[in-house]
Amino acid sequence: MLSKQKIARINELAKKAKTAGLTADEALEQQQLRQEYIQVFRETMVHMLHSVTVIDPNGNDVTPKKLKESQKKRMN
Repeated sequence: MLSKQKIARINELAKKAKTAGLTADEALEQQQLRQEYIQVFRETMVHMLHSVTVIDPNGNDVTPKKLKESQKKRMN
C-alpha cells in the first residue's frame, strides 16, 4: 500500500503540472512516484485475482486453467 503522503504528493505534482508546469527534478519525482504506484497496484491486482473462483449459473467451477495453475503455484 502506498502511503497517504506519497499519494498526496502524486496529486500535488499532477495539479502543478497542469497549472504552472514541473521542473526537471519534479518531473523525475513524479515519474518515480507513478512507477511505484503502478507496481503496488499490479501487486494488489495479482493478489486479488489469486483469491477469485469463477462459478457459472449452474454452480460449476469454471475458473480458467491458467488462473488455477497460478493459484496452486502461489500456495506452494
